[in-house]
Formats: sequence, structure tokens, C-alpha cells
Amino acid sequence: MWRSMAARSRLLMVAREFGATQMNQVLCRKPFHSFPKASLSPILHRFFSHSSANPSDDSSPGFTENGDPQLDFIAGIETSDTQVPSFEGLAVDETGMDDFVIGDSKIDMEEETQAYEIDGNKLENVLSLLQSRVDGSLESNLNAMDLDLHEDFVVKVVETPYILGESLIRFLKWVMEKPGFNVTATVVDSLVKVICSDARMKNAYDLWDLVKKIGEKRDGVLNVGVLNELIALFSKLGKGKAAMEVFDKFADFGCVPNEDSFYFTIEALCRRSFYDWGWSVCEKMLGEESLPDGERVGKIISWFCKGGKAKEAHTVYLSAKGKNKVLPRSSVNFLIGSLCKKDETVKLALEMLDGFSGDERNYAIKPFSAVVRGLCRTKNVDEAKNVILRMIEQGPPPGNAVFNSVVNGYSKAGDMEKAKEVMELMETRGLKPDVYTYTVVMSGYANGGQMDQACEVLSEAKKKHTKLSPATYHTLIRGYCKIEEFDKALNLLAEMKDFGVQPNVDEYNKLIQSLCLKVLDWQTAEKLFDEMKENGLYLNGITRSLIMAVKELEAEGTDIMESTTKA
Repeated sequence: MWRSMAARSRLLMVAREFGATQMNQVLCRKPFHSFPKASLSPILHRFFSHSSANPSDDSSPGFTENGDPQLDFIAGIETSDTQVPSFEGLAVDETGMDDFVIGDSKIDMEEETQAYEIDGNKLENVLSLLQSRVDGSLESNLNAMDLDLHEDFVVKVVETPYILGESLIRFLKWVMEKPGFNVTATVVDSLVKVICSDARMKNAYDLWDLVKKIGEKRDGVLNVGVLNELIALFSKLGKGKAAMEVFDKFADFGCVPNEDSFYFTIEALCRRSFYDWGWSVCEKMLGEESLPDGERVGKIISWFCKGGKAKEAHTVYLSAKGKNKVLPRSSVNFLIGSLCKKDETVKLALEMLDGFSGDERNYAIKPFSAVVRGLCRTKNVDEAKNVILRMIEQGPPPGNAVFNSVVNGYSKAGDMEKAKEVMELMETRGLKPDVYTYTVVMSGYANGGQMDQACEVLSEAKKKHTKLSPATYHTLIRGYCKIEEFDKALNLLAEMKDFGVQPNVDEYNKLIQSLCLKVLDWQTAEKLFDEMKENGLYLNGITRSLIMAVKELEAEGTDIMESTTKA
């Protein structure tokens, strides 16, 4: 029991002396050997000595005089039944006790942690130097300070605010040249974070040169996080080639790219429109199945769509769906619209429509409309009609624009019966065919020479709409000119004004050219030309010349006929 009491007393004294020695010091994380043994032995030897003049005296330094109630209790402990015997008579070997207190291997204090002391004055001098304009060489001023370089000292300098990035880079270059100091991952990480937070172009390139030098000299110092910070910095600065250079160095530095590496590199390249390079990086990402989160995948898809690589973006989409990534709806809609711009990828967009369901589908009118337009453009109108039927059944509800695309598709194909069917389906849905709908139907009939049917549609349009468009009449005028029924064409030109439609240059130009070329009626053409001038319209020089040529031709013909008659 007395041994345990003595050990407790000794440990409390050690803690007190240790605390006293640590005042006003800057600490670090480095271990060192503990206190000298001799610093404790006099007190402990005196406490346990047999030849003490008064072994029961409790006035030893560090016990009752220091006011510690725990030590007072140890010194004078007694119970109701038994009094603690005095130290006299205890068979304690002095040499053995000294060994126990000072160097017992079971209670070895040699592994205590020592604090590395940062010289506050030297630290302040370095910071003052880096924060100010230096007279002469920065390196020579640092050499004159006779610094004891340590990892904690360097990190403290690097992480101090209000120091120019250029000065920090020069400082670390100087540190690297000093013998006995090895740059650690902690130092590099701190420097990269500080420089990247500033986002200055010159500092970015200088930092990359320094990091390359470190990576070439020492293995294991650089890590993926440091390289990713650099790629993100170059991306922010719009330097795609520099970001690609960092990415290409991963293997040389013993690092494996992760999701952030691929994402930041693709971002940097696409920002500079290096879409081919960006796709090469993306292919590696897909090959290693290292996709970032759904939000970032959506951005990658949008970048490639902007760069005209919708088919490649669709490959990224399929890979993300296979990984159950939740993609932003805006990116998916953008991809569908981009796929519909090219005839060979419209079918891919059509397949993507199956990915919509529930409320999400009800609000997806834009991608569905894009697919319908794409199918009609590629003359796959029947499939476009099927999409409309699915929209009616499952959503989203089709509007006028979607129906008009299919009506226009059938009209251009000359299948007027199906065009009228879709038009009637439109009306059963409670939608009113607009002027454009009637115009495309009339155009289909006019192109086929079915002017009577076209006029019937015109009559129906007049009943439903008080004002028609110039394109509506232009379609019919062109049709009548095609079959050389110019009187009806002229009547339509006059009728336009009654329905509040002002004839434009196209109508006049078409009529004048047809009158001159087909029936050589320069008189009617000239009247139309005068009417144009009254309405403030300008006829191009070619058409005016055509009127004059026909007029002169007729005059010459008349002269020839008169000469022949006289002869």
C-alpha cells in the first residue's frame, strides 16, 4: 500500500513540475524524451530514506505546505480501527526504491511528449518580411535570419493571412533548398489551399511549377486532393490546357484520379470548348466507372450537348442511369432537345421519353414536343402521331403546337386525309385550330392542285378567326398562280384587305412575275406595281426590269406586225 501511496505522490509532483516548465512556450506535435532523472531523485530519495531525522514529519516540500488536501490525506491517514504505522521499521531497500522511482522499466517516463518551441521573434521577423516589400533579395534576407526550420514553423508561416501568394511560393522554394528539411504533404497541402483561394493566374502557374518539382524529387508527398485543387483552380481561371496537364501527371506522381479529378478536368476543357479532349477524359471516367454525383453528371451532359456531342452525352446518360444516379431534369430535357436536332439521333430521344413517369411526366411537355417535331422532320409522322396518342393517354397533355407539327407533317407528305383526322382529334380535345393549322392544311391542298378543297378550308378559317395571316393568302395565291388562274389570285389579293391583312411584297412579287412570264400581261403587272408604290412597298429591280422587258417585247411585236401588214 505504501508503495502505491508513494507512486501517487511522485506522479503528482511530476505533473506539477512538468506544468511549471511548460509556461510561455509554443507547442508542436513532435515527441521527445522526458525530464532528466536527476531532477526528481533528491525529493523522492529524501521522502523514502531510512535515515530521515523525522520520518513521520509531514512538512516535506510539496506535501502539507502546498495546501494539497489529497497529499495531506496521504500523509496523515488513519482509520477508526487501525493507525497507519510509521516509516520506521519498514524493510525497504534504498537502492531498490531509487531504481523503482527513477528507472523502473514498468513505469518508464521516457516516452512523454516534448513540445517543439517556435521562436516567436524569428516567426515574427519572417512574417514581417513576407508581408512587406523587401529591399534586396528575399532569399538573402531569409538566410540572414538563421532559421531553425521545422514543419510546424513552415506551416505556421504559410497559413498566416495577408501574405501575398507570390511571397509564399518564393519562401517555400527557399525552404526546399535548405539542407536537412524535407517538404511534407502537410506543407504542400497548406500552400496549395492558400494559393487556390486567391485564384491569381501567375500564382497558379508558379504553384504548378513548384508542385511538379516537388513531385519529381520526392515520392508520396503529393496526393489526389492537392492535384484536384490545382485542376479546379485552372478551371476557374479558364485554363483548360493547364488543367489537362495536371490530369496527365497523376500517374507520374503515383496518384489515381477520382470523381472530382474527372469532373474538374472535363469542366475546365469544356469551358474552353475543347470538347474532343473533354470527351477523351470522359471516356476514361466511364471506363473506370468513376462517375460523380447526379448533379455533376447532369452538368457534364449539358456541356457536351452545347458542344454538339449529343450522342456522346447520351452515352454518359446511359451510364448514369445504370448507376441509379438521379439526374437534374433540366439536363435530361436539354439532352432530348439536342438529340432531336440531328436526324440520326431522334430515335434515341424517343427512347428517353420512357424514363418519364408520374408528376414528372405531366410537366415534360417540352421534351415530348421536341421529339414530335424531330419525328415529323425525319418524315416519321406516323410515329409522331403515336407519341401524341400516348400523351393523351398518359400525359403530358398535348397542346396546339404538338398537333400542328403532326398536321404539318402529313400536309407536306400530301396525306391530307390523315392531316384532317389529326385536326379533328385536336378539336375533340377541346383545342381550337389556329390560323397556322388552317394554313398548313391549305398549303397541302394547294401543293397538290386541289384548290377547291383549299378554298373550303379558307372559308372555315374565316368563320373561326376574324383576322387571318398574310401567309394564309400567300399560300392560295401561289396555288392559283401555279395553275394559271390569275383572276382568282387577284381576287384573293383584294380580299386580304377586307380581312385586315395588308399584302406584302411577296404576294405582289409572285403575282407580277407570274403575269409577266406566263401570260405576258404587263398591263396588270404595272397596275400592281403602282399599287405597291401607293402602299409604300418597294419592288426589287429584277421584277421591275421584267415588266419593262415584257412591255418592250410586246411593243416590238406590234411594230413587226404593223410592218408586215403595210408590206
